[in-house]
Amino acid sequence: MAITTLGAIALGARALGGVISASKGASAAKQAGAAQERAAQLGIDEQRRQFDELQRLMAPYVQAGDPALQALLGAAGLSGPESQQAFARQQEQSPLFQALAQQGENAMLQNASATGGLRGGNLQGALGQFRPALLNQFIGQQYDRLAGITTLGQNAAAGVGTAGINTGRDIANQYGNIGAAQAGAALGRANAFSQGINQVAGAFGNAASMFGGQRGGSIPGAPGMAIQPYSTPGLNVPQTYIPPFASPPRF
Repeated sequence: MAITTLGAIALGARALGGVISASKGASAAKQAGAAQERAAQLGIDEQRRQFDELQRLMAPYVQAGDPALQALLGAAGLSGPESQQAFARQQEQSPLFQALAQQGENAMLQNASATGGLRGGNLQGALGQFRPALLNQFIGQQYDRLAGITTLGQNAAAGVGTAGINTGRDIANQYGNIGAAQAGAALGRANAFSQGINQVAGAFGNAASMFGGQRGGSIPGAPGMAIQPYSTPGLNVPQTYIPPFASPPRF
């Protein structure tokens, strides 16, 4: 009886250990999966923050490119002749052009005064040609400046677009990592519970073998389970009791 009791205690302890092991294993798998999910989410948040910061830094250049492009289209006549004429008038009336024209005309007058040619026809002809030529040169320079600003805005927009594509790809990868972490955690919990169940089943199997072996013979197909003799009332022929789950004996 003492041996049986000690064996039962040992087997019970083994079964309990299997349950505890399964619980701890499942908990560890869940914690590991949660840690991987948190790490991946932190990566996603940081990538989004970096992309938002890049957008903020590039926004002035992107915004400058749009009005420059519209003005460039007007200067090239692509928005209609009215827009091209309006652009030319705007450049002629601009303070910068007026200052340059005044400065050039004064220089010509001073040179003519120094050489005694103020009343000559050459001076008047030169003054008449100077302003239109200067305006033509000035419009060309403005066109080049607008083209440069347009290119600057285009490059900034392209840089933001490329960063957005890269950020989207990286975030998609991080979401994949989150999915893998969740799947790994679920698989880890399932494995832990499976191992625990196997340990408990093994403990009960050992218990059946132990107690069945102590009672006597075994039944084919049911290791450790005893064949119990009995007598039917009113008959003197001993018979053998076969449990329902055992195979009948063969003669």
